[in-house]
Amino acid sequence: MSKTPDLKPRKSPTQARAAETVRIILEAAARILETRGLEGFNTNAVAERAGVSVGSLYQYFPGKDALTAALIERDGEMLRTDVAAAAVLPDPRDALSGMIAAAVAHQMRRPALARLLDAQETRLPLGPAQHDRVTELQALLAQVLARTPLPAGLAPETAQADIFAMVRAMTDSAGERGETNAPDLQKRIGRAVLGYLGLA
Repeated sequence: MSKTPDLKPRKSPTQARAAETVRIILEAAARILETRGLEGFNTNAVAERAGVSVGSLYQYFPGKDALTAALIERDGEMLRTDVAAAAVLPDPRDALSGMIAAAVAHQMRRPALARLLDAQETRLPLGPAQHDRVTELQALLAQVLARTPLPAGLAPETAQADIFAMVRAMTDSAGERGETNAPDLQKRIGRAVLGYLGLA
């Protein structure tokens, strides 16, 4: 019977120096994943890359799964911030375009890392925090769609679910195929979303 991985950080940094140490450790973990993949990803390699002792790393993270979960949270928070900034744009078309751009940038900024974290998201028991992040993104999209004229007979909740699925599937699929042309992907997703809403 496999043991449930411990994903919670051991402690949260309360001082600037400790916060910087955690930032360096997480960036080292990201670089290891990008350059060596899961096969070369372990706490010793991360500590060496970060320039800290393994003991210092373990003060904050109980193992590599906790590091991975923290990276997923870090990237998810960046996406949420970018999507939230786009959602408040006054023109709903601009808001939708900005949200699509944020999703594409999230996938393309560091594509190798994004692909690995996408796969680990489904493996790790991330619990309510991951569900809450997805729910918040869906709520931001719903806010924009509330200001968008929808085709007759299309319920707002259906539009929100369909568009969220469309953007997620297209960005994830592009990542799996190793696409790197962000403007082209953004244009394709924009056409799909605006066409679905009858705004193309």
